[in-house]
Amino acid sequence: MKVTLVVIGKTDKDYLKKGIDIYGKRLFHYLPFEIKTIPDIKNSKNLTTEQQKEKEGVLILNQVTAMDQLILLDEKGEELSSVDFSKWMEKRMVAGTKHLVFVIGGPYGFSPAVKERANGKLSLSKMTFSHQMVRLIFIEQLYRAMSILNGEPYHHE
Repeated sequence: MKVTLVVIGKTDKDYLKKGIDIYGKRLFHYLPFEIKTIPDIKNSKNLTTEQQKEKEGVLILNQVTAMDQLILLDEKGEELSSVDFSKWMEKRMVAGTKHLVFVIGGPYGFSPAVKERANGKLSLSKMTFSHQMVRLIFIEQLYRAMSILNGEPYHHE
């Protein structure tokens, strides 16, 4: 199973880039993983919140095929422990999911079209994190899930 993380805008903090790179490289031991970065919307200050979500939505949907499983990382999504997330991942692997696409939306969330296309929503926390920090947190949790599934000592109960 291949996993893709779609994000909007570049990661500009060096400490986050370094962490993302570390965990991204570790993930290759388990599965193909890539990050696709959608450029920030130009002239977003001249757009309403809804217009910005719509423009981002079109760009997000351009990254997904009809066969992909699209999962939104959203504060209103299902909250899972790390162990439960590993089981969630395992179910998709056993079911033969070929491509799992996770998306971190823009600052105002997702357009109705993206929500409608989504196969599910997951929340990393009830707390709010910057979109750039969520990238690192998610990739670390994905690595943790894979290490749990492989019985490796990274995760401690």
